[in-house]
Amino acid sequence: MLDRDGPAGLTMRAVAQQLGMGTMSLYRYVADREELEGLVVELVLGAVDPAPPEGGGWQERVTVMVERVRVAVGAHPAVVPLTMTHRHRSPAILRWSETVAGILAETVTDPERRVVALRGLLSYLVGAIQLEHLGPLSGPGTAAIAGLDPAAFPHMRQLGGAARQVGADEEFRGGLALLLAGISGGPGPARTRKA
Repeated sequence: MLDRDGPAGLTMRAVAQQLGMGTMSLYRYVADREELEGLVVELVLGAVDPAPPEGGGWQERVTVMVERVRVAVGAHPAVVPLTMTHRHRSPAILRWSETVAGILAETVTDPERRVVALRGLLSYLVGAIQLEHLGPLSGPGTAAIAGLDPAAFPHMRQLGGAARQVGADEEFRGGLALLLAGISGGPGPARTRKA
């Protein structure tokens, strides 16, 4: 149902109808829509292998972990918005995050910087998956950007033309490589402490 109708279509009434039962009967199994969404997220993310990959440097192992989520969510991209709401309660994403945090600990010793690194990876992963499935470079948005007025938007027009040559894998992996290089590149932005 989520694949077909998106998150808005995942209502208690629609699920009950799909299962051939009354809406009130569904409440015997789940407390509310929030629990239903959590179960859907867990079903999709439960396919992600949380075991740390063997061999390779930390960047290669993080890349493997990120690709695992990309593949699982790519099979059901409509789940992406629900992952943002349920990520704190999903055992599958918590196991994945634990593994990635452990890998990051090998290179990012400061726990506060590691928080930012993990959050950056999650943000990139969710955003990149959304863009890949809801606004791919090969889509109409890129064509519109390539057709912008060159006097007003010379850089965006040029990028719109170049974007047509970039495949989904190249875009995803290239962006991830840039993020990983930034994580390993130094101390990061200066922090201001609250008084």
